[in-house]
Formats: sequence, C-alpha cells, structure tokens
Amino acid sequence: MASSAVLFNQLKGAEPFFLLAGPNVIESEEHILRMANHIKGITSKLGLPLVFKSSFDKANRTSSKSFRGPGLEQGLKILEKVKIAFDIPVVTDVHECIQTDLLVAAARTGKIINIKKGQFCASSVMVNSAEKIRLAGNPHVIVCERGTMFGYNDLIVDPRNLEWMREASCPVVADVTHSLQQPAGRKLEGGGIASGGLRELIPCIARTCVAVGVDGIFMEVHDDPLNAPVDGPTQWPLRHLEELLEELIAIAVSTITHP
Repeated sequence: MASSAVLFNQLKGAEPFFLLAGPNVIESEEHILRMANHIKGITSKLGLPLVFKSSFDKANRTSSKSFRGPGLEQGLKILEKVKIAFDIPVVTDVHECIQTDLLVAAARTGKIINIKKGQFCASSVMVNSAEKIRLAGNPHVIVCERGTMFGYNDLIVDPRNLEWMREASCPVVADVTHSLQQPAGRKLEGGGIASGGLRELIPCIARTCVAVGVDGIFMEVHDDPLNAPVDGPTQWPLRHLEELLEELIAIAVSTITHP
C-alpha cells in the first residue's frame, strides 16, 4: 500500500477524477468485502483511482434506534481486511464538530485528511480548516463539498462553492449523495426514523460537478439501496455504477479537451 504522500500525489494528479465510494455503513464483513470487490472491479476497468468508503459508527443518527454499525474496534478491523484483500486505500469518517483540536489530532496521524464542509458553513471556512491541517505538519489535505442547506427541506450543491473551495489550495471533492438528503421523518419498523433523499438526482448533481472540474467524486453505493439500513434513499445502486461513471468520465474528458 502506498504511503500517504504517494497516494496523495496520485489522487491529486488523477485524470479525469478519483472516486471515493462504498456503502454508507458497515453492515457485515461479508457485505463490505463483496461491495469492495465489485466496486474495485468497475473502477479498475475504467481506470479510475478508488478509495473505498464506509462508516464504522453512524454516531450522527437522528434516532437512538437507528442502525449505527459495528463500532470502532470491529469496524476498523473490517476496513483493514478490505485494504489488504483488495490492495486499495480506505476512508472512514468521524462525526464530530469541525473543531481545531479534532483537526490537529487528525493531522498528526500523518494520513490524508478529507474535510467535509458543514451544510451551514460558507466555502471560505474550508480555507482555514485546511490550513489548520497544514500548520499541524500534514500537507495531505482534501476538502469536500457535501451541500449547503437551503431553507428547511433541501440541501443543494452550489457549483460556485466548488470553485471557491479551490482557495484552500488542495484537491476538491464533491459529495453527490449526502447532498441529496432530506430531513429525517420516515418511520422504521421496530422504531426509529430514517432520512429521506432524492436518489434519482444523483446523476444530475454528479454531471454538474465533473463539468465544473472537481478532482474527486464521493458517492455512496449499495447493492440493495431499498433495503439498506442507513441512508438508502441517497445510495446509488451498484448495478448502475459502471454506466454512470462512464458518462461522468466522458463529460470530464470533454470538458478538459474543450474548455
């Protein structure tokens, strides 16, 4: 597995873009390994650098009865198996407020740090957040646009943010799935509630982002999103992943060739 510096340079120089993808949360070791195998097969065929994504603990759930995942210890062991079995880098998330102490602690791991912009934050905040990582001695930072809250019901991806976040002087990623979440409210069998989403608009948002010229796409993918325990309405079906990526590559290449 490449060092953080080597991997960061590979992602930074990826053409036309790199992909962070995987199911929202670890449901089981078998499911994660199967998903990683399928997604790697697709991205290898298309020549896209892949960072496999999944969460070990969805600590930001609206209801305490909602599915959260296997937890830190078991979850990290499963992600380690993915990394070793398929020789791919992995990324996972920490659900805390973006505070200086957290950013500094993350930076000191020496790993590549992907900072997601909060939905209530201006894009200019990301410049300072990225600088905190660098001042802690880690130059390997990525910033991610996950949508901006518009009114009560909607998150929107403002293409201007993708350009303004360039001021952070690092790779810019667009999260094309979380940006289509809707407020929680769907009741689950057995108790709890789940967030909704606009899965059908994922291709539209993704096309816009690659046309603007992002460095990477963040996309949650599931083989059975209708029955996914978490965020099913905003996970893209695995069976349609290759087709969508082919379209995005064509758009990105056309944009690069004919500005």
